[in-house]
Amino acid sequence: MNSDKGSTMILDAEEVKRARSLLCEAGKRLLKENLVSGTWGNISVKVGKNFMVITPSGMEYEKLTPEDMVLVSLNDLHYEGELKPSSEKQLHAEIYRNRPDVGAIIHTHSMNASTVAASRREVPPILDDMAQILGPSVRVAEYALPGTKSLAKKAVRALRGRNAVLLANHGAICVGRDLEEAFVACQILEKACKAFIESQFLGGAVPISPVEAWLMHEVYLKKYSLEKKKKKT
Repeated sequence: MNSDKGSTMILDAEEVKRARSLLCEAGKRLLKENLVSGTWGNISVKVGKNFMVITPSGMEYEKLTPEDMVLVSLNDLHYEGELKPSSEKQLHAEIYRNRPDVGAIIHTHSMNASTVAASRREVPPILDDMAQILGPSVRVAEYALPGTKSLAKKAVRALRGRNAVLLANHGAICVGRDLEEAFVACQILEKACKAFIESQFLGGAVPISPVEAWLMHEVYLKKYSLEKKKKKT
């Protein structure tokens, strides 16, 4: 791990092992639900305060094993092992550095989300579950080349107060406090984008008021936190 090698000693080995296993399972699940295809997209889970485990670059999800997942420093992007981390490691790291509430990130190229991203249209709060889980809208981050610092900065900016963002002419990013929440966000985003596209044929969707959408999101965040605490006790 180069310059961060010493700090890996403070990581919980079981936490890293569990993160690798969860990522492997999530990759296969994303593929099964047509949220990604081939080697496209990437997933990560935060471990400790300064690291993440992320899917490797250029490997098919069906062939991945937990050992293939790459441990990466959020501070300088150095990583362990021979496999290279996803080319979007900078994007994931930038989100974790700016969003302490985020514990998992999923980058998809699903059909409906990609279609809306290509049209560069912000999705208003047209469904209750979208407002609750994703936030009062889904913004579109300005276009930037994949794998660049510019893309990372623009995505973080558009993700403020939200659990999902569309990447112009690219795909989408969904986040959550854990991997399951991030996965549900991906499902809801794809559903919302499909409804947004198809509603155009009926004259356009009528959105929920911004205030009500914001309130639903706040209630969801607090309720989810309370449920997680109950499960731990």
